[in-house]
Amino acid sequence: MSNAINILLVDDDLKNSMLLKRFLEVEGYCVTYANNGAIGWELYHTSKPDLILLDINMPEINGFELAQKIREVNQKVLIFFLTDRTEKDDRLKGFSLKGNDYIPKPFYPEELIAKIKERFENRSIEMQREFIIGNTLFDSNLSTVTYNGVSHTLTARQTDILLLLSQNIGTMIEREQILKTIWGDDSNANSLALNVQITYLRRILEDDKSISIVSLKKKGYILQIRSVKCTFTAL
Repeated sequence: MSNAINILLVDDDLKNSMLLKRFLEVEGYCVTYANNGAIGWELYHTSKPDLILLDINMPEINGFELAQKIREVNQKVLIFFLTDRTEKDDRLKGFSLKGNDYIPKPFYPEELIAKIKERFENRSIEMQREFIIGNTLFDSNLSTVTYNGVSHTLTARQTDILLLLSQNIGTMIEREQILKTIWGDDSNANSLALNVQITYLRRILEDDKSISIVSLKKKGYILQIRSVKCTFTAL
């Protein structure tokens, strides 16, 4: 599996980046390196990465700015922030830009490899999935939900959350499980981000009255399918 995965590494720390690049290549990944955000943006178009490993503090274009540019054209590519900026506001900023993980430096390369493998193993299973939820078609390949002929595009996070819920309709999925599966840990910042994404998903799905995402306070969420009663007016 890893031989088919292209990684774009964008970080101005040349020494440590070369060490990480070699480590990833030994594991079978194809790695393209850029030492600043501007070059990273150029190489994004030519390398067609499956995963972008992105530092934040860089000259010309910083990591947040590069992530925003990428998300404007691609909602599906995975983005992992690798950074020494660990304040809550920075983490929330990263997740607001649809980052798929936020890994504080220093980190063990083995930890990164484990996260990459988990992500792509999950994706290899998920890519074949299409669901009829109530009266809504959810296509996890295209990250779309379609109801009554109207389609909405989901972000990568929203797709991951809805997929997990769709695989377990009628069953409670614990918050901790969602956070660890999709964000990698259950930190407070990630918990807040989950609340936001659930709110967005409910708005997107609200036209289909046959489905709902039910919250169990401080426990988890259930994707429920319910019958819709039709009311007839006597003439």
